Amino acid sequence: MAAHVLRLRFALLFGTLRGDAGHVVRLVVGLVLLAGATAAACWALLTLRSADSDVLLAVMVLGGSAVTLGFALAPLFGAAEDPLDPRRFAVLGLPRGRLAAVLALVGLVSVPILALLAVSICAALVWIDHGAPAAAAVTGVVLGILTCSLLARVCMALASLFLRERRSRELSGVFVLAVLVVVVPVGVFFASLEWGGTVPSQLVDAVATLARTPIGAAWALPGLIAAGSGEVGLTLAVALATIAALGILWAWAVRRLLTTTERPTSGRDRGGIGWFAVAPGTPGGAIAARSLIYWFGDRRYVVNAIVIPFAAVITAVPLLIAGVPPQLVALVPVPFAALFLGWLPHNDLAYDSTAVWMHVASGVRGASDRIGRLVPVLLVGVPLLAIAIPVAISLHGRWAMLLPMVGVCASLFLAGLGLSSVSSVVAPYAVSRPGESPFQQPQRTGAGGAIAQALVMLGVLVVTAPVLWWAWLALGGDTEAATTALWGGIAIGLGVLVIGVAIGSAVFERRGGRLMEFAEST
Repeated sequence: MAAHVLRLRFALLFGTLRGDAGHVVRLVVGLVLLAGATAAACWALLTLRSADSDVLLAVMVLGGSAVTLGFALAPLFGAAEDPLDPRRFAVLGLPRGRLAAVLALVGLVSVPILALLAVSICAALVWIDHGAPAAAAVTGVVLGILTCSLLARVCMALASLFLRERRSRELSGVFVLAVLVVVVPVGVFFASLEWGGTVPSQLVDAVATLARTPIGAAWALPGLIAAGSGEVGLTLAVALATIAALGILWAWAVRRLLTTTERPTSGRDRGGIGWFAVAPGTPGGAIAARSLIYWFGDRRYVVNAIVIPFAAVITAVPLLIAGVPPQLVALVPVPFAALFLGWLPHNDLAYDSTAVWMHVASGVRGASDRIGRLVPVLLVGVPLLAIAIPVAISLHGRWAMLLPMVGVCASLFLAGLGLSSVSSVVAPYAVSRPGESPFQQPQRTGAGGAIAQALVMLGVLVVTAPVLWWAWLALGGDTEAATTALWGGIAIGLGVLVIGVAIGSAVFERRGGRLMEFAEST
C-alpha cells in the first residue's frame, strides 16, 4: 500500500506540469528559482570548509532554524490545497495509524524537501571536514529533514481544519509584511556586525538557545558532537522528542480529519471579498476591513502615507547643513516618521464623508469604530518602524541606542494614535471628498482644522517629553536611562492609546447626530 501511495505521489508531482501555458510557465519559473536558490545555498555552505567551527555552527543553527520556521508557517498562510490530505485516501480503507505512517513517509517526496536534502548533504560534508563523525552528520541531516517534513504535515492539517476559510491573498500579504519585519532588521543587524573570523558575542547566546529548541536542535547536533560539547545529550533528546511530539500530533490530525466532515463553502464563499475574508466577523472587524480597503485604494490616504517618509527625511537636511554630525542626524528621521504616523488618523472620520451614517445608523459601539479605524495605521506603521529603526541605528553606529529609539518611537506612534482617536470625533474638519484630488482642499470658515492638527502634535510631544529626556541621557552613555526609555516609552504610548480610545469611543456614541450633521454639511 505504501508503494501504491508513493506512485500516486509521483503522479501528482508530474501532473502539476500539465495545464494551460501560463500555469506551466509559472511553475517552471518557480522551479528554476528554487533550483538557483538551492545551488547558491550549497555553494555558500561549501565555502565554509575553511571557516572556524564556531562560525559554521552559528550559520547552521540560524539558517536551519529559519528554514524550519518556514516549513511551519508556509502551510498556515498559503492557500494551496494539500495533495496528501488524509481525506483523499479514506476510500483505501487503511487503518488510521497505518495511513498516518504512510502519508508521513510519502510526504518526504516533495520539491521543498528535495531542495532541503541537497543543502543538508552539503552541510553534512562540511561538518565531516570539521571533524564530525559521518554518523553524527548523517543523523543531523535525517533529524532535521524529518522535523521539517512532519512540521509541514501537521501545519498543513491544522490549516485544513481551522484556517481554510480565512486564508486569502490579503492574509498572504500580511505574512509577507511579517517576514519583512523580521528578516530586514535581522539582516541589517548581521550586516553591521564585525565578524573577524569569529562569532560576534551578540550571537553566541542566541545560537546556544536555539540549539536547545525544537527548531534548532537537529541542526546543531553535528557541530556539538564535533566540538565535544556537554550539551550533546540534551540537544539529541530535544530533537528526538520534537519528532515524537510531531508524530503524535500528525496521528491525531489524521484521526481528526477522517472523523470530521469538511465544512461546506458553497453559498458562503468568502473568496473575492478581500480584507473582509481576513477580518473577524465582528463590527470592529468589518470597520477594519473597510478602512483597509480605503487606505490601500483611496488616493487621499495613499498620498498622506507616501508623504511621511519624504517629510521625515527632509527634517535631516537642515541639521546636516547646520553641521550636526551625521551619526546624530541618522537618529532624527525615524522618530519624526513615528510622530506623523500616529498623527495621520487625527481626522480619519471626515474622510468617510456621508458613509459614516452606516456606523451611526447601525448602532456600532464607539470602541468598535475607534479600534477598527486604527488597524490600517498599525498594519502600515509597525512594519515601517520595525524596518526603519534598525537601519537608523546601523547608520548611527551604536546598537546601545536601539532600546531608547524603540521607546521613543513607540511613545510617539501609540500616543499619536490615542490622541487622534479623540481628535477625529471631537474636532473633525472638512477634507476633499471621495474621488476628488487629495491636493484640493475645501474652504473652511474657521481655524478649527489647524487647531486640531496642532493640538494632536503638541499633545504627543508633551507626553513623550520624559522619554525623549531618557533617550538623551542614553545617548550620553547612561545604560539605565536606555532601559527606562524603552519601557517608559512603551508604557506611556500604550497608556495614552487606551485612554484615547476610551474617550473617543464615549464621544462617538454621544455625538452621533452631530457627526452625521457634519458629514452632510461638508
